Amino acid sequence: MPVSMMPLSVFDDFANVNISLLSGFKTTLLIFFITLAASLPLGLLITMGSMSKIAPVKAVVRTFVWIIRGTPLMLQVMIIFYGPGLLFDMPMRDRLTAVLVAFIINYAAYFSEIYRGGISSIPQGQYEACKVLGMTKSQTFFRVVLLQVVKRIVPPMSNEIITLVKDTSLARVISVTELMKSAQDIVNQRAIIWPLFYIGVFYLLFSGLLTLLFNFIEKKMSYFNG
Repeated sequence: MPVSMMPLSVFDDFANVNISLLSGFKTTLLIFFITLAASLPLGLLITMGSMSKIAPVKAVVRTFVWIIRGTPLMLQVMIIFYGPGLLFDMPMRDRLTAVLVAFIINYAAYFSEIYRGGISSIPQGQYEACKVLGMTKSQTFFRVVLLQVVKRIVPPMSNEIITLVKDTSLARVISVTELMKSAQDIVNQRAIIWPLFYIGVFYLLFSGLLTLLFNFIEKKMSYFNG
């Protein structure tokens, strides 16, 4: 059948599905960018605690990181959303806030270990050489150490950030309507399967753009390879 003769309802149906999916995609983007913006600096603070010379602080922070990394993100989302109401009779009203808190804590813990690994990988001799040259600790970090650390952590950080794109779908466990939940609702209501394949394109494009971005960053920092 020619496109001009196709029933208008088909176009209407396609348009309505797209509107619903784009609404969910906005929530997905919101979760992604807020999580990233908050967890990157928080991860650095956690790294400072895990590398602290104060033994109790170091032990507490590392235990916290071990617990967060050793339990599923989905479980953490559920505990943060249901926990306050069941334990303290103070139910959390905003589901999206619960998701953001869980995601930020989870990814900050993972990022902290990446930071720690990057900082620990710098040979001690470089610190000693900077000390001999009369450089302060801040000068040593910002002029000598920082760019080397960034170069070394870009690959693992890129993997975690791309994983975050897909992990946003876990928000549906407490009925936050992100992209996956939007598609799932459409499938249940309309008995059609194509929206599930359709959202795969959203995730692939988003992840693909991030992959290109991180490949570009790695190439720009390739002068450390020698």
